[in-house]
Amino acid sequence: MYIPKYFKVTNVDEIWGFVQENSFGTLVTTKQGKPIATHLPLQLVKEGDTYYITGHVAYGNPQWRTFEACENVLVMFQGPHAYISSSWYKQENVPTWNYQAVHVYGTACILNEEELKQDLTKLLQKYEKHRKNPVLWDKLSPKVLEKELKGIVGFKIKVQEIQAANKLSQNRNEEDYQNIVNNLYEEKDLNSQQMAQLMERKLKEDK
Repeated sequence: MYIPKYFKVTNVDEIWGFVQENSFGTLVTTKQGKPIATHLPLQLVKEGDTYYITGHVAYGNPQWRTFEACENVLVMFQGPHAYISSSWYKQENVPTWNYQAVHVYGTACILNEEELKQDLTKLLQKYEKHRKNPVLWDKLSPKVLEKELKGIVGFKIKVQEIQAANKLSQNRNEEDYQNIVNNLYEEKDLNSQQMAQLMERKLKEDK
């Protein structure tokens, strides 16, 4: 991922915090030179000093069969993004797009059944435990679990390289920056509103 110096993120805690909050990612591998992508919920796991991205795909999804042949797989995570009009700048310029993104590269392997069960248990805990009637692993019937386990393949990716970008108008002066935030709040789409909130929060954190 091309990242100009203004927008490069190197703080590991910040990067992993972003991944945790935006964990619906895109898994990319190749088969005979052709890219294959799957969009799916993923988890960040730390074992000792090593980080892994874990998840599962349908057994019928041919992508898992590419893991062994791929030296590297790519996982992409994306946050809010929004169009930035150059009419919001004091001086004449061109429009752009603000966004957050993290690319993770690593090697993938298949989880055994017990590892897959543990990963699914954690996944349900993350998304169900706060609900009124949580559907947790130990509440599902063995018959349902056995059927579902046969239909999926679990995997984990050993993280070897991380690239992270926060393109949030950091290269603009304070007046332009605040004007961008104000105008984003006036836009009707949700992404623009989220970008305004993010930029406002980042400004407060940097002061």
